[in-house]
Amino acid sequence: MTTTPSAVGAASHYEMNWPTIDWGKAHRIVRRLQVRIAKAVSEGRWNRAKALQWLLTHSFYGKAVAVKRVTENRGKKTPGVYGETWDTPEQKTKAINSLKRRGYQPQPLRRVHIPKANGKLRPLGIPTMRDRALENALAMGLSKTSK
Repeated sequence: MTTTPSAVGAASHYEMNWPTIDWGKAHRIVRRLQVRIAKAVSEGRWNRAKALQWLLTHSFYGKAVAVKRVTENRGKKTPGVYGETWDTPEQKTKAINSLKRRGYQPQPLRRVHIPKANGKLRPLGIPTMRDRALENALAMGLSKTSK
């Protein structure tokens, strides 16, 4: 008798490509965690809120939504100090897997000067794509949601 081996349990390193991500499911999971965080805070359950924030910022879908927000906005073609942008699906998938807080050091900002209404220039700091994505992922855990 021959049987085909089947995977049992959770996949430890499940590979997912950018085009195959179910964005509806990703947004639902992130939204549900944000609502749970808001509810825990309103009930004064601070340890629960902290645990849910950790879960959101370390989840695959939390990181995927953060990368999507950074790569699909008006500033997506604006590179940071290293001149890299995440344009291809492979780069976006690699970015999701690289978002980790352990050993993270923010990179220097790229300084550009933009004109003001009175003719003078004002400095503007542009962070790298990785810094923007990590900031976005952490902000999702802190945002207040209502419902």
